[in-house]
Amino acid sequence: MKFGFFDDVKREYVITTPQTPYPWINYLGISDFFSLISNTAGGYCFYKDARLRRILRYRYNNVPLDNGGRYFYLREGDDFWSPGWKPVKRGLTDYQCRHGMGYTIIRGVRNGLSAEVLYMVPVDAHCEIHKVTLTNTTDKPKKITLFSFVEFCLWNALDDMTNFQRNFSTGEVEIDGSTIYHKTEYRERRNHFSFYTVNRPVAGFDTDRDSFVGKYNGFENPEVVADGKPKNSVADSWSPVASHCINITLDPKESTELVFVLGYVENKVSEKWEAPGVINKKNARALIERFSTSANVNKAFDDLKAYWDNLLSKYTIESKDDKLNRMVNIWNQYQCIITFNMSRSASYFESGIGRGMGFRDSNQDIAGFVHQLPEGARQRIIDLASTQFEDGGAYHQYQPLTKKGNNEIGGNFNDDPLWLIYATAAYIKETGDWKILETRVPYDNNPERTGTLLDHLTKSFYHVVNNRGSHGLPLIGRADWNDCLNLNCFSETPDESFQTCTNKDGKRAESVFIAGMFTGIGKEYVNILRHLGKENEAGEADKCIAEMKSVVEKHGWDGEWFLRAYDDGGNKVGSKDSPEGKIFIEPQGYCIMGGIGLEDGKAKKALESSRKYLDTPHGLVLINPPYSKYYVNLGEISSYPPGYKENAGIFCHNNPWIIIAEAILGEGDYAFDHYRKIAPAYREEISDVHRMEPYVYSQMIAGKDARRHGEAKNSWLTGTAAWNFVAVSQWILGIRPDFNGLIVDPCIPSDWNGFTVTRMFRGSKYIITAKNPSHICKGIKMLLVDGAEVKGNIVPVFADGKEHKVEAIMG
Repeated sequence: MKFGFFDDVKREYVITTPQTPYPWINYLGISDFFSLISNTAGGYCFYKDARLRRILRYRYNNVPLDNGGRYFYLREGDDFWSPGWKPVKRGLTDYQCRHGMGYTIIRGVRNGLSAEVLYMVPVDAHCEIHKVTLTNTTDKPKKITLFSFVEFCLWNALDDMTNFQRNFSTGEVEIDGSTIYHKTEYRERRNHFSFYTVNRPVAGFDTDRDSFVGKYNGFENPEVVADGKPKNSVADSWSPVASHCINITLDPKESTELVFVLGYVENKVSEKWEAPGVINKKNARALIERFSTSANVNKAFDDLKAYWDNLLSKYTIESKDDKLNRMVNIWNQYQCIITFNMSRSASYFESGIGRGMGFRDSNQDIAGFVHQLPEGARQRIIDLASTQFEDGGAYHQYQPLTKKGNNEIGGNFNDDPLWLIYATAAYIKETGDWKILETRVPYDNNPERTGTLLDHLTKSFYHVVNNRGSHGLPLIGRADWNDCLNLNCFSETPDESFQTCTNKDGKRAESVFIAGMFTGIGKEYVNILRHLGKENEAGEADKCIAEMKSVVEKHGWDGEWFLRAYDDGGNKVGSKDSPEGKIFIEPQGYCIMGGIGLEDGKAKKALESSRKYLDTPHGLVLINPPYSKYYVNLGEISSYPPGYKENAGIFCHNNPWIIIAEAILGEGDYAFDHYRKIAPAYREEISDVHRMEPYVYSQMIAGKDARRHGEAKNSWLTGTAAWNFVAVSQWILGIRPDFNGLIVDPCIPSDWNGFTVTRMFRGSKYIITAKNPSHICKGIKMLLVDGAEVKGNIVPVFADGKEHKVEAIMG
């Protein structure tokens, strides 16, 4: 069952009913100011940090779901309603929500009145714009009263939802004409405020929530709207809001436009006040004036679309598969940019108050967007490296506002350091910017303790070498990629964090997965050293990789698949001898990606086992069989009911590792079959089962052991976005940046005739056509570049700003 459709020309997903299986959201903003908005106008916005600079209040896990947002109420006579259906939920004769690239348009029609709202964040402004268009479609005049409504958060989102003894006494506002200023705590340590304004005179306003809503009422039936008149309330503590009241008359067929601006402003501490107790509004007024007309808003909208046109032109495919085209050309790349901006901090499943920017997460994300925003990738790498410790470890997370490591979580997640090498290699391959390795970067954000980025990579590499267990495998620490496999936790106390609780010394539990990462990502470090002429260092690193590969073959192979780990007692995890959790997905993918088992058949056998034991109609489960009870030696993974999350859920993040492994072995049919099972556009027809948005990836789909098999959770902010883009663009389509050029090495389904990819690479445009006359899965028989045959399958770097045509004949 579908709840909308793709408009590929406009790059929009069009939702045709407000009653989607779950709120289907979009993100607004490209830098600093960001917003989450649902298909019924729910959500919130923030400046840089969803925890420390929350502008609008939002209540997670609320009843009813998704209450709170940017609402408009339209009152005509005694009837009132909202264009997005919520919060009033009165019937609409027509409804449509168009989620586009950085904007959302919601339209509702009732009683012959059409109300359309464009929600957007301009490219270079710290504000959210709501352009409201009202149209009288009837043959009679209409008199309408419009009420706007937003509820302010008192900045720190965690404090806002917990510290009521203080917060109920701090709220403050100022009203100046049609602008309502929220200035809670501005009198003291804050130098920032927000505002909500409209570009026409108002009949009244309200800034006190209880006055607007009324005692014991909800957003669906606010007293002010029901009565049809504002109270001109001024918030004095309690809960500040902003509501404008505007009277509008529309002749038959007439339309009118109103522009609302929800903005954020910072003043210099020395320039906070324009008079005693009166905030300095100079910067706010400039922002208001900038978007005071529909023409100016339309120009900003055009600029926003041009921005995304440019980003999405960097890699495009033409094929006979519309679903593949829209995923590769539009939605997967769009989601990769959103994960760059948000990491895992703020979604409808991440409250914005906990995780911040993840070290592992953000490094992995870089490979998904570096071709679009190389300068953003470069800065993110420096920011991440700045949270690294001198021993090569790193903070697991950092706060985006301060860019400092998060002490609440700390470090000792022993896969983290390798991801910095992965991200840096991806950046250099894409850009050719070797100078980044010379950049001085602090350790733990201490400017007195610095090293070059290359020094940081060296410490990352040897952090694994220097932290190995009795088998010679890497120690796992608190966890590796799988945060829920906690082999040093041994928690038996409710409410302890599985990630931060450590009851063992960490000197015994080992990770085969990190070993696979080391053999794969370590090769990138060696290649970097060789390019720099550091042959001795490269040779030493190569020896470490060869040794690790040998250790995995001896102690990490279980006969039909790769082991997952050894626990604190030296027992195998992910073995045929295990009572449950016999096979894990992660090492099957990454050990093959690391080149282990390619020559002796182990890789082939591991993939056969993955298909046999892990595959389902909805994707590959993480483990099989699931854990039926809690195992104290394994941690959080066994705390979930079977089929959910890490306990045999379909973790879409690591499915691409199997896709890539299949491609390495030339299994194009299997690789694409795995790809389409989890790609959201291919799941649109079962949206009633999938439930999450059919245009972006989710982190997890319920596995075959769950009662809700096929149902997704945790959409948008997931490493699934970057890894699936890498899997499809670099391994299935096979257009892969390397240090010295573009590798062309497709691994496609045997029934494909071919495809064309247009890719920008180091300043030049490459139009690459792959032809498959023999209907094979993998192998290049001939490579032509600008009509001339090139030996091998690497297209050289031109960097000449010109267009180059590449023809790859498979055979």
